[in-house]
Amino acid sequence: MHEGNQAICLDCETLKLHKLENSSVLRRLQAVEHKFSRLLDHLPGMAYCCRINDGENFVLEFVSQGCKALLGYTTEELLREKSNTIERMTHRDDLEALRKVEREAIAKREPYQLMYRLSMSSGEVKWIWDQGAALYDEEGRPEYLVGIIMDVSAQKMQEIELREENERLRSSVKCSYGLGGIVGKSEVMQNVYKLILKAAQSDTNVIILGETGTGKDLVARTIHEMSGRTGKYVPVNCGAIPEQLLESEFFGHKKGAFSGAVDTRQGYLGAADQGTLFLDELGELTLNLQVKLLRAIESKQYTPVGDTVPRRSEFRLVTATNRDLKEMVQQKIMRADFFYRVHVLAIELPPIRQRKEDLLLLIDTFLGRKTGIANSSALLPPALRLSMEQYDWPGNIRELHNVLDRYLTFGEVSFPELDMAGEALAPQADELAACEGLTLKEALDKVEQAMIVKTLERNRWRRGETARELGLTLRTLQRKMKYFAI
Repeated sequence: MHEGNQAICLDCETLKLHKLENSSVLRRLQAVEHKFSRLLDHLPGMAYCCRINDGENFVLEFVSQGCKALLGYTTEELLREKSNTIERMTHRDDLEALRKVEREAIAKREPYQLMYRLSMSSGEVKWIWDQGAALYDEEGRPEYLVGIIMDVSAQKMQEIELREENERLRSSVKCSYGLGGIVGKSEVMQNVYKLILKAAQSDTNVIILGETGTGKDLVARTIHEMSGRTGKYVPVNCGAIPEQLLESEFFGHKKGAFSGAVDTRQGYLGAADQGTLFLDELGELTLNLQVKLLRAIESKQYTPVGDTVPRRSEFRLVTATNRDLKEMVQQKIMRADFFYRVHVLAIELPPIRQRKEDLLLLIDTFLGRKTGIANSSALLPPALRLSMEQYDWPGNIRELHNVLDRYLTFGEVSFPELDMAGEALAPQADELAACEGLTLKEALDKVEQAMIVKTLERNRWRRGETARELGLTLRTLQRKMKYFAI
C-alpha cells in the first residue's frame, strides 16, 4: 500500500512537471505569436491568411491591422463574414484573372504575384499589388493561402498618365514638325521619334549614334524628360575631362583623398540618382574607367575616391558617340563587355545631308526663336538659301546655328568650303600638285593638318575655340595636334 501510494505521488509529480513545461512552451508560443502579429500590423499594406476549403474555396481567417487604411474595414468586420472579402471587392474585369493566377500557382506549388483593382464602398478604385503563396498539409494538399497586398494606385496612375502622354505624342508626331525640342518632319526623323518614345517607356541603356553636331544631347534630354524620372538630367562630356580627374568626377571623392581635395564632393553618378546620366563622347573614356563604370552600371553601386563605403545610385544610362565603337573594340581601346552593356537600344541620328527636306524648317525654327518672326527663312536672299541647300553641312545642326548666328550679327555668311556668295571654291592647282604621289590617307592627312593650323591661326591659337569651330572635342584636337606635331 505504501509502495502504491509512493508510485501515485511520483505520477502526480511527473504530471505537474509536464503541465509546467507545457505552460512554459505555451507562453513562449504566445509571445512569439504576439510579436509576429505586431510585425504584420506594422507592414505597409495588409497581410492575410485564407483557409482553402475543397481545394478552391477561400475563407478569410486572419488579416493585419493595415486592412483599415487599405480597404476601409476593421479586422473584426472582415473576419465576421467568414468569406473572402478581397475577392468580393475585386473589380469584375480583374476577378477571373485573379482566380486563374491563384489556382495555377497553387497547382504548380509556386508563389504568385499580380496587380489588379479593388472597388471601395465609396466608389473609389484602388490598384493593388498582391503577392502570396499556398501552404500545404502533410499529404501535400493546399491548406492555407497567405500573402500581403499593398496600394500601388499612385504608381499605376503615373504609369497610365505616362503611357497616355506617349500615345498622344506618338499621334502628334505623325502630323507635326518635331518632338520636344527636336525639329524635323522627314521620314528618317519620324523613325528617330519612334525610337525616342520607345526608349522613354523603359529603363534600357540607350546609345545615340551620329556625326558631330546632329543633336545627340537634345535627344538624350528628350528621353529623360519623357521618361518621368524624378531625378536630374546629368550631361557629361567625356572628352572634356582631364584624364587624372576622370575617376573623381564620376564617383566623387572624400575630403583629403588627394592633393587638392579640400572638401567632400559628389560625383556624376551620385548627382544622377533617380535621374539620367548622359555620357557624351563615350569613345573618349579610358579602359581603366570603363572597367569601373561597368561595375557601377551593373550593380548601381560605386565608391567615391578615398572612401571605403559603397554608395548606391539608381541612374538611367544614356550614351552618345560619333565614333565607330565596334572598330574600337577590335583595336582593344574599348572593352567588349563595356560595349555590349551600353549598346542595347541604338538611336542613329541622320546628318543634315540625309534629310535636306528639313533644312528650311531648321532655319525657320532657329531664326524664329531669335527674331520672333515666322517663316524667317524667307528673309534670306534666294541665292543664299540655294547655297545653303547645296552645302553638305559637315558640322550639321551645330554648324548651321553658327552660320545663322553670324548672319544675324554681321549680315553675311561664310562657309569653310564656300565663298561669301555661296559659290563653291575650286581647289587651287598648287594644292592639288602638292598631293601628287601621295596615298589618299596621306593626302587627307595633309589637308586636315592644314585646316587645323589655319583654324588655330584664325582663333589666335586658342584651342577651345578652335575645337568648337572644327566640331571636335578638346581632347581630340590635342591628340591630332600631337599626331601632326603642330
